[in-house]
Amino acid sequence: MSEGAQPEPTPAEELRTTEVDLGGLVNVLATHLYSTPLVALRELVQNAHDSHTRRLLEDPDGDHRPLIRVRADAARRTVAIEDTGAGLTEPEIHSYLATVGTGYTRMLRDLTGNQELIGAFGLGFLSAFSIADEVTVTTTSHREPRLGHRYRSRGGEQYRVDPVPARPRPGTVVELALKAEHRHLADEDLLRDVLGRYCVLLPIPVHVGEDERPVNSVEVPWRTEAAGDRYAARMRFAAAFGRRFEPLTAFPVHPVEGVTDAVGLLWVQDGSTYGSSDNRDLAVYLRGMLLAEDARDLLPGWAGFIGGVVESNWLTPTASREDLQRDEHYHALGKALTDAIVDGLYETARLRPAAWRRILTRHGSDLLGAALCDERLFTLLADDVPVPTSQGDLTAGALRAAGGGAVHVTLGSGGGFEEMLYRAMQVPIARGDRYAVLPFLRRYARLRGCRLVELGSEQGNRELFRDPERPLPEHESAWLAGALADPGEQLVPARFDPPGLPLVLVPDREAELKARIEDDQADARIPSAALRLARAFTARTDGEVRARLYLNLASPAVQDLLAAYRNGHTGSATAAGLLRSLKVIMAAASSGPSGEGGDLTAALGGIGTAVSALTAAVPAGLPAVPDSPGALSEEP
Repeated sequence: MSEGAQPEPTPAEELRTTEVDLGGLVNVLATHLYSTPLVALRELVQNAHDSHTRRLLEDPDGDHRPLIRVRADAARRTVAIEDTGAGLTEPEIHSYLATVGTGYTRMLRDLTGNQELIGAFGLGFLSAFSIADEVTVTTTSHREPRLGHRYRSRGGEQYRVDPVPARPRPGTVVELALKAEHRHLADEDLLRDVLGRYCVLLPIPVHVGEDERPVNSVEVPWRTEAAGDRYAARMRFAAAFGRRFEPLTAFPVHPVEGVTDAVGLLWVQDGSTYGSSDNRDLAVYLRGMLLAEDARDLLPGWAGFIGGVVESNWLTPTASREDLQRDEHYHALGKALTDAIVDGLYETARLRPAAWRRILTRHGSDLLGAALCDERLFTLLADDVPVPTSQGDLTAGALRAAGGGAVHVTLGSGGGFEEMLYRAMQVPIARGDRYAVLPFLRRYARLRGCRLVELGSEQGNRELFRDPERPLPEHESAWLAGALADPGEQLVPARFDPPGLPLVLVPDREAELKARIEDDQADARIPSAALRLARAFTARTDGEVRARLYLNLASPAVQDLLAAYRNGHTGSATAAGLLRSLKVIMAAASSGPSGEGGDLTAALGGIGTAVSALTAAVPAGLPAVPDSPGALSEEP
């Protein structure tokens, strides 16, 4: 044998033809290809539509009155789909209807370039066997109007074709003898509901029963925008299609040359969302027929309040025609939809202020997060979107104005010392623990060049609690710490407003976080990646200082306490005990029953003890405290 020559194949190496178990294949395709039996109705109506399109291509001058009618007979447990399309000859029944994977529609589209033809894989007819024990097809071709044929099959593996009288007009009737478990499909109300959604964009009228009004009689705004009130037409369509929520506004999707051919409509839903909730609702139609009922992944993740309908001829369906292949056309459409949402929100803010106010009120929390995901949205929303604060929802601009040019935000949960302090100062504080609030305000502060005071952070607390004009002597600080602070609390002399507030207990947020993540159960509660980041963040604190007790040296009460201590007054310890009890009560009121600062019951008892001690120290013979304002003017 010469070098490079191939040996002769032995008999065992001869090529063989793959054997196909047709019954098993039909069962897999008919029963397991589709996720819901309703898809069979869609496929059969789609075939009826393509039959009409085929007839118009083959006989453009003929007497053709397109019509699809679906009937149900609950007593007989049947559903019938009738069309006045092209019909089938007997050879076509054998070649296309009874041959798996051979689609006349696909061949015709390839030959003519007609994009209105929907079928692609030659598998749609098999879906009938997923819901029917027996399928009967009675047909007359427009090419042989005097001949009729009837195909009948149980299970799809074997069939027979018999001659029958021709139909009065060319066309086809597909009758399904439903399986017992699918008897509910023989209900015309159900059929109207299902087909009204599947067929809403089909140009051929689809009737159910004897109704003269087609289920797809809804005006499609992007096909008829040349006349009338375009916005009103969009809102009518959104209200009819988006059944879960009322639309607040609607805006179009336009083709982008060289990117996508998709057209359609998007709308903002009046559906309550917050943070992680997701009400995205997008239906995708291919050549007028519903392809993907829930295509939410085509919408950006931040758009949990958007609903819509788009149609395209460029998208590629999966074999079941219930989903889309993630190809370049899919990703291009996703980007185009993001741009359409941003453009639509800009248009709403500019042209429809009432709708814009409703959107901001309804979806403020989602829009905060959305603004962080898209710079264009941040520019639009920076001064309009509401932010949750201690005084209700306010815009960032209103927060800035009320804070004297600074935006104040708390890093902890609501109800802490910050809210109490700023209520006294009448300054609102943004809720930094709410979804997207803190990063939004950080970006806003950079954009507007204003100060951001993050209460609970070391830097924020420095801005809030100013250093005293001169430090306290060490022995005075030590006495105050022993008299006022509990274990884990650090006394910090400072000056802050209002002067009437003698002290404030401020939890150390980093120490709180460190305690939570070092808990024995933290690994079970917190994702590992987040846990690693949190531990890296808290590595700089040892967690020993759980809270800081800021003592207001601008407070007259504190000044009097220090004067009494310096003068050796015996009541200074009692007064300090009174302030210590006040600290505990304020901490409990700020943080709830589990607040920092000691036992609330003991603190309340301490107030009584201090008051008794102070009143007992009043020298005998002093005038009594007057009982009424009028008594103040009386001579002793």
